[in-house]
Parts: sequence; structure tokens; C-alpha cells
Amino acid sequence: MAKVSPSLLAADFTELGAEIQSVESADMLHFDVMDGVFVPNISFGLPVLKAVREATRLPLDVHLMIIKPGRLVERFCDMGADTVTFHVEADEPEEIRRAIMAVKAKGKRVGLSVKPATPVSALEPFAELLDNILIMAVEPGFGGQSFIYEAVPKMTEARALAERLGISCDVEVDGGVNRETGRICVDAGANALVAGSFIFRSADRRGEIEYLRGLK
Repeated sequence: MAKVSPSLLAADFTELGAEIQSVESADMLHFDVMDGVFVPNISFGLPVLKAVREATRLPLDVHLMIIKPGRLVERFCDMGADTVTFHVEADEPEEIRRAIMAVKAKGKRVGLSVKPATPVSALEPFAELLDNILIMAVEPGFGGQSFIYEAVPKMTEARALAERLGISCDVEVDGGVNRETGRICVDAGANALVAGSFIFRSADRRGEIEYLRGLK
């Protein structure tokens, strides 16, 4: 079964508490953080994460699309993140490793993400430390984009990497996930699906969550 992580970026911000409650049947909540530098847009920050943490018991799946994530990973852990995932492209390798170890020292799950143009091989130096590999199937920084099918082989590569190293690691996909592409992702080796517009624009959010969860 797939883990389902509705992306709050697609929720109605004027009714955020109710929106969170409407997807409580999910496995976790995806919380996108954008800094306007690593990606063009700016989104949620620490105060909003704290409020979301108080509004739900679901694990919070925090995705940092920011430069030099090591500056802030501990604060996101302290504000309630259960998983902190950041981009391998966001800093020098030694700083990425320090950021990973800082999250692990907080007792939280840690992940690394790759943009569509970045090969999975960029994750290999850190893979044994990871709980989550996040494959971007859209360009990071915008919601509602179309699925990039060229990302599918990377899901298979990420799963093979985890199996080769013998690590228990989620392979998560973010971007353009719906019924059709969710099936493709799971068939390719993913076991965690981030879905924003597909879930939050649905009249049957619980039903769509259950559909994605049932993919094997």
C-alpha cells in the first residue's frame, strides 16, 4: 500500500484548519517551504508549521525548497516536523551531510530530494543515512503542474539504490500525482505519493486518498 501525503500548498488558506481536517484520513501532511531564492515563490514558514502542528495529529512531511537548509532544519524539527526533506542541489555536499545529521540528532526522519534534471546518483553519497528519497515529477516551486514522465525511471533507480544498500527508505513522488500517474509511480517503485490539487480539488477527498493508498 502507498503512503498518501496531501500537499497543503493546494489547500484553501482561508480555511486551513477545516482543510486539514478534511484530509485526516491520509498518512501524513506535506508542508512545502519555499524561500524565493532556491525556487521563485515564497510559501509557508515556521509560524504556520507550528499552527499546523497544533491542528493535527498526522505526521508532518516537511519539504524545504530553500538554499542552505542546514541553517534552519533544527528549527523546523522543533516546530513539529516529523520528516524533514531538503534538496541535494541546495548546498555543498559537506553541508548537506551536516544538515542530515542535524535532523537525525533531533530524532526526526530525514530525506533528500532531486529536481527533475538531477540524477539519482547525486544521492548515493548520503543514501545510507536517509529515511526518504523524494523524486520531483515537476519543477519545484509551483503547485498544479503537469507530471513529468521522464521522472519515472528515477523512481525505479531510487528503489534499486535503497534495495542495494539494504536500507528501509521511502521513495516519495511529488508533482502531478493523480489516479493515472499514481499507478505509474507505484509500479515504478514509489511507495509514498504527494498529491495536492488532485486531492484538494476533489469532491471526495477521502475517496481519492483511499484510492491512492490502495495502489500496490
